[in-house]
Amino acid sequence: MTAQTTAERYDLVIDGARRPASEGGRFETVDPATGTAFAEVARGTAADIDLAVAAARRALPDWRGMAPQERGRLLGALADRLRQEQDRLAALETRDNGKPISHARRDVETCARYFEYYAGIADKVHGESIPLTDSYVDYTVREPLGVTAQIIPWNLPTNIFGRSVAPALATGNVAVVKPAEQTPVTAVEIAALASEVGLPNGVLNVVPGFGTEAGARLAAHPDVDGVSFTGSVPTGIEVAQGAVENVTNVHLELGGKSPNVVFPDAEMDSAIASTVTAIFANAGQVCSAGSRLLLHEEISDAFLERLVTAVEALSVGPGVEDHDMGPLVSATQFETVTEYLAVGREEAGEPLVGGDSLEREGYFVEPTIFTGVDSSMRIAQEEIFGPVLAVMEFADEAEALALANDTAFGLVAGVHTTDMGRAHRFARDAEAGQVYINEWFAGGVETPFGGVKQSGFGREKGLAAVDAYTQTKNVCANIDPGSE
Repeated sequence: MTAQTTAERYDLVIDGARRPASEGGRFETVDPATGTAFAEVARGTAADIDLAVAAARRALPDWRGMAPQERGRLLGALADRLRQEQDRLAALETRDNGKPISHARRDVETCARYFEYYAGIADKVHGESIPLTDSYVDYTVREPLGVTAQIIPWNLPTNIFGRSVAPALATGNVAVVKPAEQTPVTAVEIAALASEVGLPNGVLNVVPGFGTEAGARLAAHPDVDGVSFTGSVPTGIEVAQGAVENVTNVHLELGGKSPNVVFPDAEMDSAIASTVTAIFANAGQVCSAGSRLLLHEEISDAFLERLVTAVEALSVGPGVEDHDMGPLVSATQFETVTEYLAVGREEAGEPLVGGDSLEREGYFVEPTIFTGVDSSMRIAQEEIFGPVLAVMEFADEAEALALANDTAFGLVAGVHTTDMGRAHRFARDAEAGQVYINEWFAGGVETPFGGVKQSGFGREKGLAAVDAYTQTKNVCANIDPGSE
């Protein structure tokens, strides 16, 4: 199957072949920089999910039985093809999602890196020997779950495709992917590239469609053995409820309201740059965004003065022009964020900077900072998923930690300080699945990622994903059954 050459029409990919949706439906995907449709995509439904799951089930025995090193070679070849197609895929990602083209290129590279990383792990997944008495041999085996479902969000579609699919395939699972309806195009393209490099038919299936029509069926499908979902808390709960009906293994990576804490001894240039990246990268549409800035009262005024200067220097515009910040992904997200801007004004007053939408085509809002925020406010507690920063002050280490933990979420926390004792005390006591010290978004594909509290459960990335996509079988043998 060759890569799609007509940018205007995209079909499902089931059992290695492109095909229209069973019911013939199609939907448009919109360029958020202009608000106009640029492609038409097959609208998969429950019937198409059933076909994709059945194809995956047929492919499972041969794929899990393939020599692990051969699986690794195929995934490595896909990583190479992703890099060869980086510019084309990034251009599609930018039109679909709106992000700056340089960010889209990085996302494609990260996707390739996931396939490269897990290609190297494919033949290193093994169990252990457990010592008992001399009469017994006991060992464990790591086995794939089977048919896995990956429900991919719209904010980082290429990146999270690699994060979810690469470890699943490397460990011998087969996959059915439901990309977000806002950003379905690159998932179809990656599936085409997978077929080009020789991935067997049915191992990787992609069914674009809407959550209620395709996603719900995939999450609750009785022949799916594992579900990975990244998205909002309400939808995650629905996914988990659907999966639990079948006692299906489920991993949820949900929302965040992550604190970015700056102490007076921090390296200020680095902390300011990191703060800008934490909340304004991808227009704030990142689950691990540093959306709450906690500043020590001694440095608050000086830090904010410099931060405003940095924010005012950001350029906002179409992703294809590679501005610092692109548009929000959709009209719906634009409405959500602008409503929160109004809420912020009601709760905290006029923003220190920004606070408005831009008078132009597309779904653009200004990078915005609200000060005088306290933990009782909605803008301090609810995930906005946009370029909106809530600033609070603290007096000492204890208050900083209390404010940091004072939300229902627990995905990421960050701290800027040159006192490593303080940094590691914060890391120890922060209620978060990942802690950044002196750099937001520190780490890479090798570092486990996931949340606590309402940010979800389970871990992806790194070797932790091997645990997420495998199950342990124990074998115990009496090798001296005739002995007394």
